[in-house]
Amino acid sequence: MALDDVFKGDLGTGLVFGLGALVLAPFVGSVLRPAAKAVVKGGMTLYRDTGIGDFTGDLVAEARSELDESRRAREAEGRGRTKKEQAA
Repeated sequence: MALDDVFKGDLGTGLVFGLGALVLAPFVGSVLRPAAKAVVKGGMTLYRDTGIGDFTGDLVAEARSELDESRRAREAEGRGRTKKEQAA
């Protein structure tokens, strides 16, 4: 029986898989949590120790500056219009 056949089964099959997932979820979560924490800590270490943080910080600052500049340009353009032009 292929896996596709299992998922095309009747209500009983769905209930068995659902109950199995409910029973196994706490055990699987307790096993995967330390692994997930290790991945997050590794990423944080990489971010801090390799200078990637400085690089991404610079990118964020440049993007923020460009967004502010375009917002100011739109506001200045809006102030330069007449009331008739703004209504249209």
